[in-house]
Amino acid sequence: MSITSVDKDYDSLTITVIADFDAPIDQVWELWSDPRKLERWWGPPSYPAAFEKHDLKPGGEATYSMTGPEGDVHHGLWRVSGVGSPTSLEFTDAFADTDGAAIAEMPVHMVRVRLTERDGGTRMEMQSTFESREDMEKLVDMGTVEGLRDAVGQMDALLVGTA
Repeated sequence: MSITSVDKDYDSLTITVIADFDAPIDQVWELWSDPRKLERWWGPPSYPAAFEKHDLKPGGEATYSMTGPEGDVHHGLWRVSGVGSPTSLEFTDAFADTDGAAIAEMPVHMVRVRLTERDGGTRMEMQSTFESREDMEKLVDMGTVEGLRDAVGQMDALLVGTA
């Protein structure tokens, strides 16, 4: 597995995942920039994702759904605030309704992705920053950290072309 660390920091209201891949930056970036590749790993294995909209440019949006093992469907919305292809991406991630509108009572968090060259491969740092401790605790209690670990854990197989 490529995940080097997963850190929950309640003082800074962040969850940081660091993963190292034996693949060049461009190849790892494609797992974010190509919606068909992104949906093969975004979400844990038991909650596959489908991206309906995928506009990775500042001001753009991505909308997706994840279907659980019982057929339950959960929707999400990204609002893209920054793109530095092929090394950085920033977006807010929110729960959405079936029309793709953010659900006001659910936590929203800022996600920063950084790709850097490391030992002939790529290090990915993905950091989620929350507006409040309550928002962070809510997502942690929902199993988001484990789901994120499982999701990122699927990236290796895509990079070697075995999935």
